[in-house]
Amino acid sequence: MLASPRPDGSIHQVPVGATYDADLGVVRVICDGASFKARNLAAHPGVRVSVSQVQGRRWCTVEGPAVVSDDPGRVAEAVRRYADRYREPRPNPARVVIEVTVERVLGNVRPD
Repeated sequence: MLASPRPDGSIHQVPVGATYDADLGVVRVICDGASFKARNLAAHPGVRVSVSQVQGRRWCTVEGPAVVSDDPGRVAEAVRRYADRYREPRPNPARVVIEVTVERVLGNVRPD
């Protein structure tokens, strides 16, 4: 789940596939650039978000500032990592990547 603030201060929370780059301390989420989450975060770069994952009794939440990028290299790296973890995503020329710089980790497991 990706949770981010809406312009009115309420929380927008949606299920996402996320990957963690331990070397850079970044969580990446790929999505369509026209999605609400992408448009909202692009309009407010650096806003703090959280990404959470739950599996049974195991859970992990990371928090930090988010930015949206349509840079082809950054999107390609995010797609590669997504495909390694989940499956090859469908082609999408409007794809962007949301990058969350991990500043805080909560939970009973650490991100892998």
